[in-house]
Amino acid sequence: MEIPFYLGFREFEKNYYNNLELWFEQYHNTSETDFLKSLVALYKPYLSYSFTADQLQADATVQVKNCYFSSLENYGISFNIDQDSEHSKTKLNQISEAKTISMMEYAQCVLDKINAYFQQRRISMKENETVLDYFNHFEIITLKEKNGYCLNYDQHQKTLPFLKAYLPHFGSTVDMSLYRNFYFSVVRIAEFIDQKLKAIEAFDQSIYSELKSEAMLKIHMRGHSFLTICN
Repeated sequence: MEIPFYLGFREFEKNYYNNLELWFEQYHNTSETDFLKSLVALYKPYLSYSFTADQLQADATVQVKNCYFSSLENYGISFNIDQDSEHSKTKLNQISEAKTISMMEYAQCVLDKINAYFQQRRISMKENETVLDYFNHFEIITLKEKNGYCLNYDQHQKTLPFLKAYLPHFGSTVDMSLYRNFYFSVVRIAEFIDQKLKAIEAFDQSIYSELKSEAMLKIHMRGHSFLTICN
């Protein structure tokens, strides 16, 4: 069963028991704990643990490669040079650097790639198609441009539930207000899930518990690495 991804808390809360019922209909030898664990996996990537406040906080970001060509053309200087010539002293080298962007920026990037794909081929979507028919299209997602984000297709798979809920069916711009609603709702959604897990005595599997443990482990590993360098 594909559990729906909700961008707003009220919609998530309203549909919780309906989705739980559908879960039981499809998976007979299961429990609410299993359903909640699936919800943990669904929303956990968009949260992090704050040591300062001892609570969860929204962290809807993803790391991508920012790709561009290194050349003097980027500074408004152009040269009439044959790039394939062995006598050419100027080479166009593609460089990529890691960059962390918001999920709204990521969604806009995917939308831009979809629109660019159709514009370059001078074709249109079929009458019964929408953006969602192409948001996981391999050729589109891995499309390389002169300047822009180079997306990893395997990593892209993890963003599909969010993108399916957030991307517009048509158009070229994502909805900023819809994203803002998600950003302020995701912590409430996580707290709802964690309260359910606490009620059935499975709080050790909560989003809060998992993210706090992961954050503490990272600090421990950094401290261990620092001591190793010093010694």
